[in-house]
Amino acid sequence: MGLSLKNMQKKVDGEIHLTDINLDFESGSRNVILGRTLSGKTSLLRLMAGLDRPTKGQLFLDGKDITGMSVRKRSIAMVYQQFINYPSFTVYDNIASPLKVSRMDKKEIDRRVQEAAHMLHLEDMLDRLPSELSGGQQQRTAIARAIVRDAELLLLDEPLVNLDYKLREELQIELQEIFKKRESIVVYTTTEPAEALMLGGNIVVLDEGRVLQTGLTPNVYHHPATTKVAEVFSDPPINYISCNLKDSQIQLGGGVAFPLSGHLKTLSDAHYKLGVRSNHFYLKRKNDEDIRLTVEVELAEINGSETFIHADFNGERIVIQEVGIYSRKIGSEIEVYVNPSRFFVYSDTGQLVISPS
Repeated sequence: MGLSLKNMQKKVDGEIHLTDINLDFESGSRNVILGRTLSGKTSLLRLMAGLDRPTKGQLFLDGKDITGMSVRKRSIAMVYQQFINYPSFTVYDNIASPLKVSRMDKKEIDRRVQEAAHMLHLEDMLDRLPSELSGGQQQRTAIARAIVRDAELLLLDEPLVNLDYKLREELQIELQEIFKKRESIVVYTTTEPAEALMLGGNIVVLDEGRVLQTGLTPNVYHHPATTKVAEVFSDPPINYISCNLKDSQIQLGGGVAFPLSGHLKTLSDAHYKLGVRSNHFYLKRKNDEDIRLTVEVELAEINGSETFIHADFNGERIVIQEVGIYSRKIGSEIEVYVNPSRFFVYSDTGQLVISPS
């Protein structure tokens, strides 16, 4: 049993926001919807919550059609990007508010509030007002209010996006533990592949209102079915290098060629796109099988302790992600290395042919 979306579509003013949505979420499961901004993630959560109605299609919860059911009658809880708390309520009363509305016994309310506060490290802040809290503490309060209901469906719409990196990292770890203890169907949206991987569970890759691929999160990451899935599930987006395979040799631009080996041995002669994630390029050779590419630097972008080198290889743009700080002159040529074992292989139509073992 669980939540099922059948042939759902959402139009707004004649513009299609979501189309052909068919998804199943099992009870007690942890699910991540990964997609870029404006891919339809929030629209999808709003349909699940009952805040919006689909233009067509149906929504079932434990086999019951709830498509037209009022949001007030659904067993759902939702956390938004912007933390939303009642400014005149204490933290305790904010967390307790949905339980008071349902007229729950005071002792049970107190037990649940204390339990949720403990999970989210809010025990010493229950008498404070939201204005006395940091952004991270306010979002913890909003999350506590959502989980205290023990709803069948827990929806989180990029809940950590407005927090600083350290707070996000802390809450990501805490949320994993909280989700494991819940029987709810958890659906969490994000734009960030790293966050999706950290949360694990199942994933839905969404782009331009369409589901591209679903499955266990690690499986989809290691076997993205199309070039578009690989782009969405890589940060920076995956690099592509065109190649021809002939006589057991893969030929790249610039006269670079190498023999088939490892997972590439099963390939037949054809034209392909080789996909390689940015962190699998290196500035120094690591072993004899590494391929050397001479590239022209377009930009060296320093981000914390990493450098993203944007470069041109035979007319194709690539990004090299390196740990450390590197200063590179625009227009200069550098040598970068990649091991053939890291290549995803896609057809000219963008379908996965073979992925690294």
